[in-house]
Amino acid sequence: MLKVLFLCTENACRSQMAEGLVNHFLAGKVRAYSAGVRPTKVNPKAIRVMAELGIDISRQWSKSVDDFKDLQFDLVITVCDQAQEQCPIFPGPTEKIHLGFPDPGKAKGPEKKVLTVFRQVRDSMREQLLPLLEQRIP
Repeated sequence: MLKVLFLCTENACRSQMAEGLVNHFLAGKVRAYSAGVRPTKVNPKAIRVMAELGIDISRQWSKSVDDFKDLQFDLVITVCDQAQEQCPIFPGPTEKIHLGFPDPGKAKGPEKKVLTVFRQVRDSMREQLLPLLEQRIP
């Protein structure tokens, strides 16, 4: 099974949604994890827009990249520019890819508008990440 770590700054939105998407749609083929270089907490709006797809990430929590320093990953995907710059070295033959997505947690305005931004990022991640990982499934 392919093991993937999604890395972001706070492990609050993008990396959490990526973990949920992959573990839902590629279950049994890919095992996804997520972490942050400065973890905070999972954004409730990320939980909400994932639930719209029938994916429950409410039990996920923000984790530090240091929590995974002893695990071997096939692939580390940074989903924000700052995490790419601060991405630690992973031992072994770990492939690293950067796919930057806008931070929906920084969206401002009425809740309807903010949720639209979260949905756009979620859908963009789904469209890009799933095919990318499907190509790498052994």
